Amino acid sequence: MKKRKKMIAWILVVLSVVLVGGYFAIGNYFYDLAVNAHTNKSFLTAGSKQKPLSKKEEERKKENKAFLEYVKSDAWYVTSSDKLKLKLYAADYKQPTKTNKWAIIVHGYGGQSTDMASWTRHFYNKGYNVVTPDLRGHGKSQGDYIGMGWDDRKDMLLWIAKIIQKDPQVEIVLLGVSMGGATVMNTSGEKLPSNVKAIVEDCGFTSTGDVFAYQLKQLYGLPKFPVLYAANTFVKMRAGYDIFKSSAIKQVAKSKTPILFIDGDKDTFVPFKMLNPLYDAAKVEKEKLIVHGAGHGESEKVNPDLYWSHVWDFVGKYMSYLITKKSFFKRTFYFC
Repeated sequence: MKKRKKMIAWILVVLSVVLVGGYFAIGNYFYDLAVNAHTNKSFLTAGSKQKPLSKKEEERKKENKAFLEYVKSDAWYVTSSDKLKLKLYAADYKQPTKTNKWAIIVHGYGGQSTDMASWTRHFYNKGYNVVTPDLRGHGKSQGDYIGMGWDDRKDMLLWIAKIIQKDPQVEIVLLGVSMGGATVMNTSGEKLPSNVKAIVEDCGFTSTGDVFAYQLKQLYGLPKFPVLYAANTFVKMRAGYDIFKSSAIKQVAKSKTPILFIDGDKDTFVPFKMLNPLYDAAKVEKEKLIVHGAGHGESEKVNPDLYWSHVWDFVGKYMSYLITKKSFFKRTFYFC
């Protein structure tokens, strides 16, 4: 009888070690896969095929490339306010003449500021100074982990403060796509200065927990429990935040800044069904734009005329009168 109890005890110990070891192995694997800034993110494009560009898309690509070449940016830096004290980078595109109109344009997961060339170009050509940050762990900014728009909201406050320091009368628009959309929504729930007049979010997610759970099921057929909980253990240990508290939908509910919500009805990467809960959560002046036939982050590309007419109509309600004229870039690129 004693031998039997001893054997059962040993079996339970071994099973516990195996389960705990498996829990930590799974958690570490998915942390490295999704949150570690220094690991390969090829899972984002696994199985996808690159479609040939249309003539309009080719022209758009050329215009964006020319914009980055002809309109030179200054390097801006801020130091993060958390204990890591990260040096964060942004490109600053200044107008040739003084203006108090500014836009902060935020890229998505795994991207960098130059990915936002089309959005930067449009705002610049509309007469705005434009700041395009590299989020922590991306591009030229420091950081070992991806903030999923949560820690990034604190960094956004620093960029806003830096602009206001230059001119207390500035008026600022925030625009972000994908994780950048989540970033500006998370920022919306903070105590923002009155200089921030409007926010445009494009295909952002309701929360980090929601989008990770969705991707686990879509890409790997794995359940939220215990996989996501194991991953969150490592996120808390190595990145210092909790994916279940990283909630754009809760931040939007606290917003006092008008928000335009945009998504394509063919978005399956961050599911289109997240749009309405986000829109419904907002208790501020708001609008919603659905671009038919657009996948994730494709709304601006699929129907640029519709996209930008809605953006300018929405933003124009909250900004002072803005004189539009041909930008320095257009004069340089088309007439020289």
